[in-house]
Amino acid sequence: MLDERKTAILRAVVEEYVTTAQPVGSTHIADAPGVQVSSATVRHDMAVLEQEGFLVQPHTSAGRIPTDKGYRFFVDGLAPNGTLDALAAQQVGNFFDRAHGRLEELLSHTSNLLADLTHYAAVVVGPSAQAAVVRSVQVVGLSSHIAMVVAVLSNGQVENQTIELDSDSTEIRLAHATAHLRVAMIGNTLGSAVLNLSSGDVDVDNLCNKALAALRSAGDENPVFVGGAASVANSFDAVDVVRSVLTTLEQQYVVVSLVRDVIDRGLSVAIGAEHGLEPLVSCSVVVKSVIVEGERLGTVGVLGPTRMNYPQALATVDVVSDRLGRRLAEG
Repeated sequence: MLDERKTAILRAVVEEYVTTAQPVGSTHIADAPGVQVSSATVRHDMAVLEQEGFLVQPHTSAGRIPTDKGYRFFVDGLAPNGTLDALAAQQVGNFFDRAHGRLEELLSHTSNLLADLTHYAAVVVGPSAQAAVVRSVQVVGLSSHIAMVVAVLSNGQVENQTIELDSDSTEIRLAHATAHLRVAMIGNTLGSAVLNLSSGDVDVDNLCNKALAALRSAGDENPVFVGGAASVANSFDAVDVVRSVLTTLEQQYVVVSLVRDVIDRGLSVAIGAEHGLEPLVSCSVVVKSVIVEGERLGTVGVLGPTRMNYPQALATVDVVSDRLGRRLAEG
């Protein structure tokens, strides 16, 4: 357990390094709140903090920077409760007051909003379509052998999938397939819809089966949107680190697995190696579930360097996840 002075020194080092991105020397810390001792005493205490794994000295003649352990101590016990400033709060309020249209557009724009507010990469994972009720469904012919099935869901999501036709399909055959799908699906979820085919037309029956299977396959996936990737890239000097981070953010399955794992472990912040993804070992993740009527329907989060401004990131993610949940509840 750290004593009060070492705790104050660690907090001052973290806050200074987050601001400047430069190793912190004893002279910058000696007059910090809660410290107020000589530089020599600060140097001694910083050496102790280094021995205990809270700080590290990147170069012999340089100051010190926090380790993942140091950031964790800061986040768990030292970080002040962050709040959005008036301008940012107004920006969030205006955004959700004016948000309309398809769910995909809402989630995409929310990721951009979060990236703009934090200057980190933002991740927004939406709800799976499986649990949403189907409001409308239609099969539209694109050519004699290709059709598209479009379903509008109660959560505002629009699922559209292209399917191949076994034979030439007339508009009448497509209309019959649409009618059968509407009877089976409207008012039900994608997972619970049951086809009761009695059209007498094998091609129509096959078309309906293909359409439902295609929609269910697409509905298994959680939509994920990443905004502000360029912002997080600017946080690193090493080209190989930037390349590794950007490559990982392009892999949607990895991103969804990352935020889901952090949430399932009961964490709101995963720092450096804590999240278990080697390509993102220089990054931290701040996440918050999107709750609608007591059910987790998605996740909002930001990914940035381990020296991120944790109080600001936590406050922003909290407010945006709350407003997104309220907007989804409104339908």
